[in-house]
Amino acid sequence: MADTPGETPRARTQLPAPDANSCWLASARPTPEDAYADWKQGYPVMLRGGHVFDAVRVRPELVHAAVGSSTPADVATALTRQLSAGPVICDRGIWYYALVPPGTSETWRSALGTVRGRGSWIGVPALDRTHRTHPVHLHWIVTPRWPRRLCDPDAVTELLRIGQYQLEGAAR
Repeated sequence: MADTPGETPRARTQLPAPDANSCWLASARPTPEDAYADWKQGYPVMLRGGHVFDAVRVRPELVHAAVGSSTPADVATALTRQLSAGPVICDRGIWYYALVPPGTSETWRSALGTVRGRGSWIGVPALDRTHRTHPVHLHWIVTPRWPRRLCDPDAVTELLRIGQYQLEGAAR
């Protein structure tokens, strides 16, 4: 059985029982066991947006300006505080993805970030791939702490507004 159109079936293997966060994330996949297998092998998994989360895609300059640093540890600390420990993925320093509640794409009004919702696919790393262990690849800058605990869209909007304000001030 293929996961998504164009994928080939993969052999099913016995894997250790996944933790609650992995189960929650993998539930966005038609075949969650394939997500566990890919994560175990170190691969990111493409998960459907709009099911267990939407993702706000943000330019790193905005995030770095908002938190006052581009150092991964500083960014992680600031985002954990400013986004109430909601999960955030970093894609090789090219994009940040703040995971927000499903349906956010329908109400999002900020031009400073793009929401990936229903109909989109989002690359999600294994939970052990963090800024400390895999800083140059797709990784978590803020790892999910509890299933279904996501970033508040209003807090993400405020973070982006602050980043834009800081960038505009630096340009003057």
